[in-house]
Amino acid sequence: MIGAGGIALIILGIFLLVMLLLSVKVIRPYQKGLVERLGKFNRILDPGIHFIIPFMERVKIVDMREHVIDVPPQEVICKDNVVVTVDAVVYYQVLDPVKAVYNVSDFLMAIVKLAQTNLRAIIGEMELDETLSGRDIINARLREELDKITDRWGVKITRVEIQRIDPPKDIQEAMAKQMTAEREKRAMILLAEGKKEAAIREAEGQKQAAILRAEGEKQRQILIAEGQAEAIRKVLEALKLADEKYLALQYIEKLPELAKYGNLIVPYETEALIGLLRILQKLKEEPPKLPKPEEPKKENGDEDIEKLEKMMG
Repeated sequence: MIGAGGIALIILGIFLLVMLLLSVKVIRPYQKGLVERLGKFNRILDPGIHFIIPFMERVKIVDMREHVIDVPPQEVICKDNVVVTVDAVVYYQVLDPVKAVYNVSDFLMAIVKLAQTNLRAIIGEMELDETLSGRDIINARLREELDKITDRWGVKITRVEIQRIDPPKDIQEAMAKQMTAEREKRAMILLAEGKKEAAIREAEGQKQAAILRAEGEKQRQILIAEGQAEAIRKVLEALKLADEKYLALQYIEKLPELAKYGNLIVPYETEALIGLLRILQKLKEEPPKLPKPEEPKKENGDEDIEKLEKMMG
């Protein structure tokens, strides 16, 4: 059997083990520990293992991570007397655990109430359209106002986000109709601008086509005129190079054909005609020496002379 001394030792061992367990505190990496000794703040414990005096010292753990709290929805009256329902979320982080514990009893509740109060004040200065389109402005102003007050609590407001702003149902229906009308208006404007642009482009195309047709006709006329001028020039050059005797023979050969159509008016000057007859008479008296293939032309010349004499006689 264990005597009284053994029992005392067992009790003492259990007591020492309990005291050891109570004296050991482990602080996690994202936490800070506030040690109070006999009801008075003593020191701050950093992450790691620490020993305290049981029953004399007490440790309060403060989470130093960034947290988010939800601001409950509330009805707010805008500047133009429209009631909207607004709710938001607030992101915060404890920077000074001593202030967060000892300067305010419940900083979470305090932040929520401050957010609601400042939301009513900020939105009350804005009209409905400004409220719906100016969420970034509301977020910035609300964060600035909250950060001013929570600074003395050792809490930093890192971000504020408006989750929703809901106007009354009748306002929402009116806004939907207005939006539909605006979209139809933009569609009609775009359609009209498209038709206008198409008409302008079509007119420009027709103008360009007309210009090109005119340019083509001009070039065609120029080419025709140049061709005619070239032909006339070549004819004149050929006439200059032609023999006078050959021209006279050609003229005489055409006279019988002209005489078939009735009265014949000879478009030739008298002196020139007399000179032509003399040339022909001379050719008859002194025929030119021509190659044998050209001899039939000599007979034709004689016949032409006889025809001309008969006509003149």
